[in-house]
Amino acid sequence: MLKRGIWILGLIILAITLAGCFQGEQSLEEMDPPQDAEAVDNLDGLKTEENDEANDDADENMEDSDQTAETIPRELYLIDANGLVAAQTLELPAPESNEVAQQVLEHLVKGGPVTPMLPNGFQAVLPEGTEVLGVNLQEDGIMVVDFSNEFADYEAEDEIKIVESVTYTLTQFENVHEVQLQMNGHPLREMPVNGTPIGESYSRGNGINVMDTDLNIMNSQAVTMYYPAEHNENRYYVPVTQYVKDEGENKYTSIVQGLLEGPGLQSNVIHVFNAETMLTNEPSLEDGVLDLTFSEEILQDREQSIISDEVMETIVRTLTENQEIEAINVNVENVEQLVNENGEAYNEPVTNQYFLPPQEV
Repeated sequence: MLKRGIWILGLIILAITLAGCFQGEQSLEEMDPPQDAEAVDNLDGLKTEENDEANDDADENMEDSDQTAETIPRELYLIDANGLVAAQTLELPAPESNEVAQQVLEHLVKGGPVTPMLPNGFQAVLPEGTEVLGVNLQEDGIMVVDFSNEFADYEAEDEIKIVESVTYTLTQFENVHEVQLQMNGHPLREMPVNGTPIGESYSRGNGINVMDTDLNIMNSQAVTMYYPAEHNENRYYVPVTQYVKDEGENKYTSIVQGLLEGPGLQSNVIHVFNAETMLTNEPSLEDGVLDLTFSEEILQDREQSIISDEVMETIVRTLTENQEIEAINVNVENVEQLVNENGEAYNEPVTNQYFLPPQEV
């Protein structure tokens, strides 16, 4: 009996000893993990960091994409298929506020960023490779522009077009009145190829696409008029500076009369007025609104009292070039209500904004 008890006690002690050995082996494994265990943990952490960085990069790319998608319409004065300087409104990426002038100038360079967006029949005007070294708007409204040496690499017949293009492109901004040109920091008083005098500065007052005239310049005034032109399906307006007779105190009579007579020898634009159209009353200006009254011949359709959209736009674009004129009130004898080609009534004086395409909100 005693032997049996000792035998059972021995079995119990053996079982406890074995259990302790197995438990000890497991604890060692837990305390001394494989050497690459930490590397696995780090890989998991690296993957998480990489995913976070990838997500951050994606967010930044989306933000960059959103910023890239933001554009602003700008007028660029380019050269059309007939060799005339005319404005085309292009959507340019929204720049930093202090880079607007430099941006529009860079989009006038041949082979530059404007190339893929050039309208049908148009080309850039500044010589390829031209760099804008600096722009500086002075307090008096003069924009000083400094070009690189490549600016002088153009044909003589393009010289005046370059000056006009740069001047009109920059003076679309209200605070820019004149342009002063430099090349490598040296002021230009004449253009570098054909020697065209440009003085200390150039403005819209110098004209654009200036027509030759037989009139005595001393008894006439230079006026920039707008005429429609077309190349394939691209319809646009060309500014043409021509001389008209000085009729005395009411200069608007002379301007309208010159507009009715048309561009004369300038055969690359369209004359939109009927030959019999007459101005029947003296133009009058009050609070920025110019009142004009024409004969019925100005109408496209007398029965419907329709005035051509091109006639109206030609009148408004031309007359509002005068700073004192904000809008035009067009009247026609014996017509109570004028309408456009879509049958919409002209209930208010017309501004240039009327002809702009609607902006998406």
